[in-house]
Amino acid sequence: MNSRNDIELRMGPPHTMPAPSLTPKSETSPSGDDEILIRLGKRPLLNRSFGFMSILGLSCSSLCSWEGILVTSVTSLMDGGPAAVIWTFVVGWVGITSIYTVLAELSSIAPTAGGQYHWVAMMAPASCSNFLTYLTAWLTTLAWQAMAITTSYLIATTLQGIVVLAQPSYIPLPWHTLLIMWANIILAVLINSTTGRFLARLEGLILILHLMGFFGILVPLVYFSPHNDPSTVFTTFFTDSGWGSEGVTFFVSLPSIASTLIGGDCAVHMSEEILSAATVVPQAMLYTIFINGSLAFAMAIALMFCLTDMNAAIEAVETMFYPFLEIFRSGVDSTTGAVLMASVVLILAAASSVGVYAAASRMIWSFARDDGLPFSRHLAKLTKGSSLPIYAIFTTMGIAGLISLIGLGSSVALSALLSLIVAALYSSYLLVCGLFLWRRCTGGLQHATHAGDQPEGLVWGPWKLPEPLGIANNIFACLYSAILLFWSFWPQTTAPTPETFNWSILIYGAVVLFSVVWYIVRARYNFRGPVKEV
Repeated sequence: MNSRNDIELRMGPPHTMPAPSLTPKSETSPSGDDEILIRLGKRPLLNRSFGFMSILGLSCSSLCSWEGILVTSVTSLMDGGPAAVIWTFVVGWVGITSIYTVLAELSSIAPTAGGQYHWVAMMAPASCSNFLTYLTAWLTTLAWQAMAITTSYLIATTLQGIVVLAQPSYIPLPWHTLLIMWANIILAVLINSTTGRFLARLEGLILILHLMGFFGILVPLVYFSPHNDPSTVFTTFFTDSGWGSEGVTFFVSLPSIASTLIGGDCAVHMSEEILSAATVVPQAMLYTIFINGSLAFAMAIALMFCLTDMNAAIEAVETMFYPFLEIFRSGVDSTTGAVLMASVVLILAAASSVGVYAAASRMIWSFARDDGLPFSRHLAKLTKGSSLPIYAIFTTMGIAGLISLIGLGSSVALSALLSLIVAALYSSYLLVCGLFLWRRCTGGLQHATHAGDQPEGLVWGPWKLPEPLGIANNIFACLYSAILLFWSFWPQTTAPTPETFNWSILIYGAVVLFSVVWYIVRARYNFRGPVKEV
């Protein structure tokens, strides 16, 4: 094989990692999944415990869409009104579906835990492949670590909001938030430290609870609440936000709503633990975005129809963190009923953190396996028997626990992580979608039927969009990623103060600068992209 684009040749020169982490999981002949990994230059090390339903459960719970829209709609509601919530969600749903479709095609070609950075290594020109791969890996790792921390923060503040709802005299203090975050972090890590088979069964159960909880909230809310008329819900835009036009207000509100639908690609980072990954991962991602998008859209419409006292809901942000708690209370006209409904949201949000921490730890493990992180030799190790990346799991716990200390000084910095997630993830999406578009337009991909037994270059997997639909979708995914990336750095007010400034651009810039400097100083000498292990 002498093609520059060949996957195995692009994985860099072979070198070894610590023996414990590279011990084959069995001596039997490789399965179809393992053969794909071997063709990609990776040893099959992790136990494949996830089937379609269990990974669908993990993806759906990690996305946490209908629960998330209750929280992420705050900015859009306050800046743009009910119609901004509805229509920014529609645009965000269409956009992320386009991106996930591109990622589904790529995951069918190369289902590896590295995800975006592995694909960049396969597709980027040789002159900049290592640097782009390294930068993408850092951005993706940053995004998932930020997502883990943000999930714990939202859970903590939701619990405190419920306590305020039940007992108005309670004053939520920063150290209360910190302790609740630590409790959630420990719970998620302990569950992730069990066997993969237990985690797979748990995620199947969580999927059922995710669907049942939706109807458990929606039915009493819609049945008991007084309703707005449709024109209020679908056409009411606020014009006093200070941005000067409804269009600018719309785009400023878009990133927060778009964050509701990120996280469904966690299936990509669990690929090496999934049976029939080349077909199951794409299917799970698209079913996830369809199911969760539908549930979140229905919940957003219901919430806006039941929002009959706008002032009270907005004022609830100051006391209970989130307007949906006041909407629940006024809707069912019962504090006890509202507390019970909010508790369902809280439990499902806590369940979602299990999947988020699982994906975050696998991203660290994959990057460390390719010698891209400090202390990679240790982070890449697996436990004997269960083949879990236990060091990566506990590293994720440590990072989340340390960064959560920021909340003692300012909750603004933790809140900025939501925009940081959007910026970091959509940077990786834009790079991947752009390179994929270049490859498919220049004939850089070939069909498996024409590739032969020893294919050279990139070969289509079993799941792909037919052309020209695939190219059109790829172009749209690039445009949407660029738009989200641009607007994710904007502040939420026209005259931001230190308390309202969007600090995500500072954190994002610092991480990018660190990765560039570290690459120049050291990584360019020992990082060669995904390591060819076999």
